[in-house]
Amino acid sequence: MPVNPAARVAPFTESVIREMTRLALRHNAVNLAQGFPDFPAPDELKEAACRAIQDDINQYAITWGAPALRQAIAAKYLRHYQVELDPDAEITVVCGSTEGMIASLLGIADPGAEIIIFEPWYENYGPDAHLSGAVRRYVRLHPPDWSFDPEELRRAFTPSTRAIIVNSPHNPTGKVFSLDELSLIAALCQEHDALCLTDEIYEHITYDDHRHHPMLTLPGMRERTILVNSMSKTYSVTGWRVGWVIAPPSLTPAIRKVHDFLTVGAAAPLQQAGALALALPDEYYVQLAAGYHERREMLLSILDECNIPALAPAGAYYIMCETRGLGLGTDIEVCRYLIEEIGVAAVPGSSFFSRPADGSPFIRFCFCKRYETLKQAGARLRRMPRR
Repeated sequence: MPVNPAARVAPFTESVIREMTRLALRHNAVNLAQGFPDFPAPDELKEAACRAIQDDINQYAITWGAPALRQAIAAKYLRHYQVELDPDAEITVVCGSTEGMIASLLGIADPGAEIIIFEPWYENYGPDAHLSGAVRRYVRLHPPDWSFDPEELRRAFTPSTRAIIVNSPHNPTGKVFSLDELSLIAALCQEHDALCLTDEIYEHITYDDHRHHPMLTLPGMRERTILVNSMSKTYSVTGWRVGWVIAPPSLTPAIRKVHDFLTVGAAAPLQQAGALALALPDEYYVQLAAGYHERREMLLSILDECNIPALAPAGAYYIMCETRGLGLGTDIEVCRYLIEEIGVAAVPGSSFFSRPADGSPFIRFCFCKRYETLKQAGARLRRMPRR
């Protein structure tokens, strides 16, 4: 009798983003595919982690998070958003926002429940919803500003809707949902007695006049919002896998139960260092956004010079580009050409859509890299034949 994997994993592949990283390593390409910084984390954060290890904070923390980190998370949201959180009843520390999202979905969605997802979408959301047994309903974001049709969104809500996933600032497009857009989503959640799962991992990386608004700050949404976040992007520690879920007391126990049996808990010494990170002064966040703004402008200039049509992001650190005019084929063919012939890695747009053909006209670059890395990528991209 053949040994077969579970049918539940058949509908999706391994991460395309991480596959592009593997191809980049194989071909010695500059990796503008996977969104991890190639520059150091803040010195004080690394020193705090080392101190915690030396101080023997090396055993299990409380399953749902070390008290010092949960208190620091609560203090940060009070300072930045004037939201008072109960560290004991509303905050769960998890192994990165990736675990936070799947733990939340498994905790709130019964099989057959409907989950609304904006597309293009970060590639984990579809598999997460599927693994939880939910039915996915998609609402399209339309370029160039990645707006959605309010009527299409209204039609997506049904009596079976359990939740909508909102990622703002958005990966892969860089869209920052406006207060009006969030208010419409909030009204529909309340009308249909649905929850809102928000991925706010890029909260401090916005540009120009765009501003991040946490969904739980909107009227009527405190008891309907599950907020997922992480240290990864804000503090340049994507490998630490320390994140958190903020949820109302009625939902937190379910999320904690799933988290407990998924991972038990995040790394104890890194949680200790995280408490220090979340207390960094406001100037840190100002400089973070300013540095990424410079990198955005640098990569946009390179892409313009190379005649690669780019859609400027309002937040996060990704740039979606249109490829139809390049004469290089599908998004996958473009990405393989860039890696193998040019030496620069990007992500095919099809990995962000439920129907791959809808993403075929796009590829995604990231710019969370050293200036030297971006310059090297620019030098290689300029070798592309002009068409």
